[in-house]
Amino acid sequence: MSNLEIGIISFPILLLLIFLRIPIGLAMLMCGVAGTWIIMGSPNAILARLKVETFSTFSSYTLSIVPLFLLMGQFATLGGMSQSLFRAANTWIGHRKGGVAMSAVGACAGFGAICGSSLATAATMTQVALPELRRYGYSGALATGTLAAGGTLGVLIPPSVILVIYAILTEQNIARLFVAAFIPGIMAAIGYMIAVSIYVRVSPSSAGQRERAPYSERFKALAEVWPVLLVFLLVIGGIYAGWFTPTEGAAVGAAGTGIIALINGGLTWRTFIEAILQTAVATALIFFIVYGAAFYNSFLALSQLPQQLASWVSGQGFNPWLVLTVILIAYLIFGCVMDSLSMILLTIPIFFPIVSALDYGLSPTEFAIWFGILVLIVVEVGLITPPVGMNLFVINSMAKDIPMSQTYRGVLPFVASDIVRVIILTAFPGITLFLMRLLY
Repeated sequence: MSNLEIGIISFPILLLLIFLRIPIGLAMLMCGVAGTWIIMGSPNAILARLKVETFSTFSSYTLSIVPLFLLMGQFATLGGMSQSLFRAANTWIGHRKGGVAMSAVGACAGFGAICGSSLATAATMTQVALPELRRYGYSGALATGTLAAGGTLGVLIPPSVILVIYAILTEQNIARLFVAAFIPGIMAAIGYMIAVSIYVRVSPSSAGQRERAPYSERFKALAEVWPVLLVFLLVIGGIYAGWFTPTEGAAVGAAGTGIIALINGGLTWRTFIEAILQTAVATALIFFIVYGAAFYNSFLALSQLPQQLASWVSGQGFNPWLVLTVILIAYLIFGCVMDSLSMILLTIPIFFPIVSALDYGLSPTEFAIWFGILVLIVVEVGLITPPVGMNLFVINSMAKDIPMSQTYRGVLPFVASDIVRVIILTAFPGITLFLMRLLY
């Protein structure tokens, strides 16, 4: 059996292990170890590679940005920033038809800008917004569907942990990826609000209406969101202005949100220890998946599968846009059964060399950034796509009285909005690249 055949066989075996509920990091590590052993023919080579991969993976300076952004999200939650964001949005647009749900989307966008995690955004905003949605008569389907979709904004709107992982895998500039994600992130929030507006007009009984808030209350609520704006401008603005690197920006953001949480009374010694422990657990889970993926991808490089596949696709004369469409559809399918980080780590080392060998009329850097944003959006759709969208289970675990079938039904308009957005951004790469070209 050739090395290439070993690489090809490893992929269905890996998917089988995942379907058998073996943790994705462990499954990739097992396939990587077994495949490398078969190719190298010596257990000593495995031990040497384990040592090298462990050091090279966990000594990465860039990867240290992950726990810092996760800690920033923990401190932002303790600082009450989610409540102030939702309260401000609700006082301004909550009186409109579907306005409370739109306020939840806007608050999710704001919180995602200082959190960087979809699951954390969904869980935090559910605690804040779900009681209000119920209070004003929103149906279970619309309420949970809105919160599940709104949570995905934590993946796309910078800073984003998954964007950082993509940048490391493809050796791209993190700051440029953050810039490129900004317009698609705003489009996502607007698209979700439009989906809510259409939903409540098609099904008027699915949403109630709250009273109009006086302007004094509106401006008072708006003044309470200054900590969020301060942290966002300091972190993202500082990165774009060149004051500090993305890793340094994450450290500044974590320190800033920690100080705000301390001033607001949410950060005590007990909650500080809890935040550190939760950040450590989440970081360990992510890093183990990264480690398993690094070993599996090293095995794939030994087998020459990505290189051979890229050469074969480019040699067949396929239309580049057809290849891109097939890959994006594959991500939609994978999203039904796999979490977003696993998808990125498993597929980018295979798909990226294929599409990079094709001509899309963009420079290599522009293409890598545009492709990364498209992949991130499709991965985002996977977070809310039945049957195994991760955000759906997070929301359902917090709203146990609402059947999962209702959540599935409620999220469908938002999935449709995402698909329309993917089509637009695929057809017009300049939308994604506009800010990056302007600033760089």
